[in-house]
Amino acid sequence: MTAAASPSLPRVAITMGDPAGIGPELCLRVLNDPAVLALCTPLVFGDVGVLARVAAHAALPPPTARVLPPSALADKSASGPAIVDCGSVHSGAITPGTIQAGCGRAALAYIGQAVDAAMADHVEAVVTAPVHKEALHAAGCPHPGHTELLAELTGTRQVCMMMASDDLIVSLATIHVGLAQVPELLSIQQIVDTTALTIDALRRLGKASPRVVLCGLNPHAGEGGLFGREEIEIIAPAIAELRRLGFAAEGPIPADTAFIPERRRQTDAYIAMYHDQGLIPFKMLAFERGVNITLGLPIVRTSVDHGTAFDIAWQGRASPTSLVEAIRWAVRLAGTH
Repeated sequence: MTAAASPSLPRVAITMGDPAGIGPELCLRVLNDPAVLALCTPLVFGDVGVLARVAAHAALPPPTARVLPPSALADKSASGPAIVDCGSVHSGAITPGTIQAGCGRAALAYIGQAVDAAMADHVEAVVTAPVHKEALHAAGCPHPGHTELLAELTGTRQVCMMMASDDLIVSLATIHVGLAQVPELLSIQQIVDTTALTIDALRRLGKASPRVVLCGLNPHAGEGGLFGREEIEIIAPAIAELRRLGFAAEGPIPADTAFIPERRRQTDAYIAMYHDQGLIPFKMLAFERGVNITLGLPIVRTSVDHGTAFDIAWQGRASPTSLVEAIRWAVRLAGTH
């Protein structure tokens, strides 16, 4: 039998992600992980039939957690981990490791049910397993990823994608857009809002006076305008405004030297101007231990920092390390939310 978690622990919703990826395997593993059960009561939002099929396929123990319908979440009296059966896809319809509209629809259903539970205070945090953007698109979702979808589901105007590990924290001023779109999307207010959300999160995590470094957009941070004027016209004014607000903000710093060890030792978080500028150093330092945190939402949401790994789906080879880390960070943030 699965070990029971204490009813006094926070309840954490864990979405199963794309059923054709490694998400179901990761959920099976954390439902039986003593380290997870010592931190929280995990509630996996998915399909129990999919979990049972993946367990058999990957030679993992079958799920033994109690099964709940979403309508039962208001009752917090029962203890122990559970599977919230969303009834979104038939397990026999799934081909592991492939892009399928049905899997995209199921992943959307898990996210929607988990967000509803968090907004109703039935769970203290939401942790998401990976989704596949092409499957979401095939299912009719207009959003490029979790971050934008969660903003819509919660009615949030300003959100920020923060990547966190014990070694490095990076927030992104722009998220899932083509590189050519980044300069037109950058604004003084966007950078100020992103940095303010990051500093608020750092304070909630125990940093009384966070030190933040903002990266330049262009090579050599623009070299005084020789390689672009975004540093002069957008990033530097944003830093001036942040300092006026009382924040310890430094920059713009050339991105090619921003993440060297000496500077990292003096920095609590970085603000990157675009996705890969922040994600490349982050994943070099913290792959599998990194966590994606969405700031600005009325709920706590964290996620793994990797994708659906279709090449090893349902094979019993996926590491749950990043999901366990995401749960750990969610519990930390839920305690200060």
